[in-house]
Amino acid sequence: MTSMAASGQRDVKWIDGLRGISSIVVVTAHICRSLAPYYLSPATAENQSSLLFQLPFLRLLIMGRSSVATFGILTGYVASMKPIKQARAGMTDQALSNIAKTAFRRTGRFVFPSIIATTITWLCCELGAFRIAMHVESDWIRDTSPEPSSSFAGAFWGLFENLLSTWVSGRNQYDPIQWTLTYLLKGSMMTYLTLFATIYVKPRSRILILCGLYAFMYMCQDALIGIHVFTGILMVELVSDPSIQQYAEDHPILRTLTSSTLIVVGLFFCSYPEENVAWAWWSRSLVRLGTIIFPGECEMSRFFPGLGADLFFTGVVFSPPLHEILSLPLLTFLGRLSWPVYLIHGPLMRTVLTWMLYGVSVPGQIHGKDVDGHDLPPVRLQLANAWICLFAIPLFYLFLYRVAHLWSLYVDPWCGRATRWLEDCMFQDDAKMESLFS
Repeated sequence: MTSMAASGQRDVKWIDGLRGISSIVVVTAHICRSLAPYYLSPATAENQSSLLFQLPFLRLLIMGRSSVATFGILTGYVASMKPIKQARAGMTDQALSNIAKTAFRRTGRFVFPSIIATTITWLCCELGAFRIAMHVESDWIRDTSPEPSSSFAGAFWGLFENLLSTWVSGRNQYDPIQWTLTYLLKGSMMTYLTLFATIYVKPRSRILILCGLYAFMYMCQDALIGIHVFTGILMVELVSDPSIQQYAEDHPILRTLTSSTLIVVGLFFCSYPEENVAWAWWSRSLVRLGTIIFPGECEMSRFFPGLGADLFFTGVVFSPPLHEILSLPLLTFLGRLSWPVYLIHGPLMRTVLTWMLYGVSVPGQIHGKDVDGHDLPPVRLQLANAWICLFAIPLFYLFLYRVAHLWSLYVDPWCGRATRWLEDCMFQDDAKMESLFS
């Protein structure tokens, strides 16, 4: 096996680095959506100039949709690495056993932390921690901050209802950001089901099947999870194929040009704005391209970042220099905290960050009437000074990652133990089963 092929199977630190960058971009995107929603557009107004972070490529630092797509790709990539390696080595029985157990564990690793995060957020809501957030000028913060329940029974029913609806419909009024969890869990199950169905298939045939499944999801307009999951699985197959890796090793210039092109085109696609796409020439050109390459009346603001993330990830997979950059200790540390950061950043934004930016008291009179007795618009809390963001937001990031680190030390291990306990209770003992049939 070539050195590159070996490193492709052994060195996966860069995955943590990419996950860390994606998680911090998601947080930044939600902060910008809260405090500077005009960055969702490609320019300040139609036929007007663009701000620095409204320009293509630079706007990726504050846009989160491509990062969410990256989580979907990594779901397929990470979940399929070990089973595909075992299948290629002829260890199909071990691969099937691994698929069954990992699918069970993945469910617990998703559901238990989500339950804890939602319960904590529910408690904050019922204790009035969102009282300030409900009256700020930021539409995003205000709209994601529910009112406390009017009764004790209603509060507990609301908790139960939202714990259930998170996985049924993706709706969680206490933490709307959790809508992605049901799609990521669905993507994991799609990965395991695909591997289960193709574990005995020849590797080259499995690559063709994966290409067909990607095309099917593309035509079905599943830009939320489907195309990303199969991108991840397909990349594992490609980096595990000795002949493909040997070809890449023998043609370093072609490999560099191809990966660089995929990365640049992918990042340009990811720059597609969420609002007012007609305000800039470059976003209008993407609209014209989208009408040609995308199926039907698709949601381009989802499809372009999704397709861009797929192209970008493909380029990164075949770029050893980027692997070294993404394997830097700081990035891998951020990657290890990406899961708790995603779960807790929303509630902390609506409490700690809101208090830092808007204060801790609500105006005495929120609703009023004019001289004719008509209701006036409610009073909204405004930033006392925009410069406060320069100090408050960096401090918030430090606080967020400190809390995430504590979560990784105490909550994640408990969730892991709970999942293992369930596994021990529900799974057959392999040794006993072997002795029974021997």
